Amino acid sequence: MADRIVVVGAGQMGNGIAHVCAASGFPVTMVDAFPDALAKGRATIEKNLARQVQKGTLSERVRGEALGRLTTSGDLAAAKDASVVIEAATEHAELKFKLFAELDGLAPAGAILATNTSSISITEIAARTKRPAQVIGMHFMNPVPVMQLVEVIRGLATSDAVTARVTELARQLGKTPVEVNDYPGFVSNRVLMPMINEAVFCLMEGVGSAESIDTVMKLGMNHPIGPLALADLIGLDTCVAILDVLHKGLGDDKYRACPLLRKYVAAGWLGRKSGRGFFSYPG
Repeated sequence: MADRIVVVGAGQMGNGIAHVCAASGFPVTMVDAFPDALAKGRATIEKNLARQVQKGTLSERVRGEALGRLTTSGDLAAAKDASVVIEAATEHAELKFKLFAELDGLAPAGAILATNTSSISITEIAARTKRPAQVIGMHFMNPVPVMQLVEVIRGLATSDAVTARVTELARQLGKTPVEVNDYPGFVSNRVLMPMINEAVFCLMEGVGSAESIDTVMKLGMNHPIGPLALADLIGLDTCVAILDVLHKGLGDDKYRACPLLRKYVAAGWLGRKSGRGFFSYPG
């Protein structure tokens, strides 16, 4: 019998993870405390599955079966039947600590508790539970249905068996798992965020326009998307949150968030999700 997966969070990452779980044959429940977020998350999954059918990468039969495996809930108690929980809530440490303490009391004793955090210590999250050996990082990339990588991050106490099982689960989801160690930002964001931050400094200092900076990186460095457009896709508030974790955790000022990045967040210019960031996204 397939693992029963519970995904906590119906936002950009949560609905993407629920999508690939359902499409890969796993019964999955997507949980969010906000009914509007749940409805929007399910609608996004339906739209993205339909797009895969149109592109010929998914059959109509598989699309229907995937939707049949997907349920939603507004109650974290849905975790009581889970064999794997994947938390994909907002990138704030205190929220994740609170969720894992609650999930520890709700999920079955043998369940794995995974977090999709992009920067926060797995060891610290695991310490909020009575099962640190069963807590692990499972960091998907955005957009989840398209991107192949999953960073598998062991906390200090994560067991070999749990690591092996989550690595295999990532493969069953059609992803390529890469095991990394538990340091702030792991590999992906420790390398990516300083690049994005430096691009924002270039913009703030007038070295180039947003279009110029992104074009240099796309055509000169063969990046599929420029760093400022990528920041807009990730969410500028999320970028600041990750940079703050890097700055605090590693104690090096090279990770300090650019003042212009903070100013955009203060203005509510968060990127694609708000309609405006370094670029505009009408509608």
